[in-house]
Amino acid sequence: MDPVIDARALTYEYPDGTTALRDATLSIDRGERVAVVGANGSGKSTLQLALGGLVDPSAGTVRYFGQTTDAERVRDRLGVLLQDPDDYLFNATVREDLEYGPAQLGTSRRAADERIARLAAELGLTDLLDRPPFRLSGGEKQRAAVASVLAFDPDVLLLDEPFGAVDAHYRERVRELVGDHEGTVMVFTPSLDLAAELADRVIVVGQTGSIAADGPARAVLTDVCLLRENGLRPPAPVRLFEGILDADEMPLTTAAARRFLVDELGRESSDPSTTR
Repeated sequence: MDPVIDARALTYEYPDGTTALRDATLSIDRGERVAVVGANGSGKSTLQLALGGLVDPSAGTVRYFGQTTDAERVRDRLGVLLQDPDDYLFNATVREDLEYGPAQLGTSRRAADERIARLAAELGLTDLLDRPPFRLSGGEKQRAAVASVLAFDPDVLLLDEPFGAVDAHYRERVRELVGDHEGTVMVFTPSLDLAAELADRVIVVGQTGSIAADGPARAVLTDVCLLRENGLRPPAPVRLFEGILDADEMPLTTAAARRFLVDELGRESSDPSTTR
């Protein structure tokens, strides 16, 4: 089966000569959950734009679904969410923004309305659907942008910091909606805690704009030397158990760390040799 995205030797230079991407090569298979992580300024957002066909690389190619290097030919299969939701919300009302993608695909009105109503309910947007996007708070805009990209159910999601302005109350709902997406998901983020929650595979963009690592989430997220060398902070559980547990035993998420501690405390309390 052809990869959904196959990028070869991508390089991107800004007009002032600054190199944001340097010879980046990666291949993304159908259904993968991938986190692209990197320090601020590393080039991960530029990589998202290049993979999403929103900027032309200075060198290299991106092939989509084994068919074409022209992103416009598969635009309806790519859900690209930029870091700033104002770049995504452009209609007169939130409802129209959510309706736009399904309308372009010819989705039936009934199916579109059902999907939009469900997303609006999940993300607390039901009472905001007839409001202009410019009248929303930062967190409301972020939720509306996420709903808009999910509304047309693309084959591939490329999401740049989709949780940035979302408050704790809705962050888990956004995470669940993204995690439940049936297609391929790529999340571009500086947060390795988020990467640990969402991804099976992690790609590290180094501070020179090149790919510093690409592998299974556990292998990458427990390599503390690699992460720190690239300006990244390991996930909180990894920092907690660093030097105590082997990499294959180490919890990667807060929930996994909690379960580990509960299990360990339970074993200790049931061991007579530990009682006084």
